[in-house]
This record gives sequence, C-alpha cells and structure tokens, in this order.
Amino acid sequence: MAIIEIEAPLHEAHRDNHTHRDVNGGWLRPAVFGAMDGLVSNLALMTGVAGGAVSHQVVVLSGLAGLAAGAFSMAAGEYTSVASQRELVEAELEVERRELRKHPEDEEAELAALYESRGVEPKLARAVAGQLSRDPEVALEIHAREELGIDPGDLPSPLVAAVSSFGSFALGALLPVLPYLLGATALWPAVLLALFGLFLCGAVVAKVTARTWWFSGLRQLALGGAAAGVTYALGSVFGIAVG
Repeated sequence: MAIIEIEAPLHEAHRDNHTHRDVNGGWLRPAVFGAMDGLVSNLALMTGVAGGAVSHQVVVLSGLAGLAAGAFSMAAGEYTSVASQRELVEAELEVERRELRKHPEDEEAELAALYESRGVEPKLARAVAGQLSRDPEVALEIHAREELGIDPGDLPSPLVAAVSSFGSFALGALLPVLPYLLGATALWPAVLLALFGLFLCGAVVAKVTARTWWFSGLRQLALGGAAAGVTYALGSVFGIAVG
C-alpha cells in the first residue's frame, strides 16, 4: 500500500505536467525565419545603400521598399511551399485510402508485421491490427503515421504560414527603418537597434529549442552583423566606383 500511495502522486504529477509544444502547426518556422530574414536582409540592404554615401532619404526609401517587397515575397513563397507540401501529402493519403479500400486484408497484415518488427508478439500484433482496421479512418491515420510519418488531422495551413511569414518579416524589417522614421539622419542608430533586435530574436528562439539564450542571441547577432558589414563595404566600393 505504501508503494501505491507514493507512486500515485508521481503518476498524477507526470500526467498533469507531461505536455508538449505544438511542433507541426506550420506557424513557428515561417514566423522565426521571417523575423530573422526581415532583420538581416533589410539591415544589409540599408547598410549597403548607406555605404554608397547617399542621402538618408534614399536609405529610408530603400528600407521601406525592402520591407514591402520582402514581406510579400516571403508570404507568397511560404504559401506556395506549404500548399504544395500539403497537396503532396493529401495525394499520398488518397493512395493509402485506395489501398485500404481495395486490399484491406493486405494492409491489415502489413500493419501487424510492422508491430511485430517492433517487438510485439505475433498473436497480439494481429489482434491489435485487426481492431484498428475496423474503422477505415482510424486505419488511414495509423498507416499514415507509421508509413508516411504524418498526422492527417494536423497538416500545416498555407494561410497560417503566409500570414505568419508576412507579419514577422515586416516586423523584423521595420526595426532598421524605425530610427529614421523617428527623425534620425545617421546610420548608426538603425544599426544598433537592428543588432539588438537580432540578439533578442535569437534569445527568444532559444526558448523553444535546446540552446541557451545567450548562445542563440550571440550567434544571430554575429551573422547579422557580418552581413551588414560586408554589404556596407561593398556599397562603399561600388559607390566610389560609380562616383
């Protein structure tokens, strides 16, 4: 009794706290990628233009144009990519659905063999496969997970991916432009704000990964800073050459 009384609270605690984050919803990757890309690409664009010794109005116009063009491009690209992926998955699911309808015994035997290969006793594997195969939709879900590695009820949404990508890119790309919109006439406030945003984005990403916040933040800061430095140098060289 003592063992049961000790284990019961542990089981309840495990049950109450054993939750996982959504990793297949289709929003996290485009949102994170969009924010990072918006910051890095627009910062690099603006520093490259500024390196050519142009007026700050030209730098602002370049930043705003980069924001608009990049946000729409990211949204269109993500929508097309996720929609194509979803259509491919749906086509494969239809193939599996036809096989379940035309050859139910073979599909049931295939499922039983799969469970056997994972260590389930043959008799029990056949019984489980038979029970799961009674409902065609349940059978489809099981086969899709086992053979394709997907959940038919949790496919990524193209619209969610597009909206997430558009909003996050626009937000990231706005940071380098913001100091100019607030009255700055020099490049350095935009660079400082953008680099701070890169570090912050990297640190936030670490909250949903196994990396430490400072490592992720410094890594993104270094990558973004390097991109800005290279494009500024190129802008200076081309500006001198054109001038």
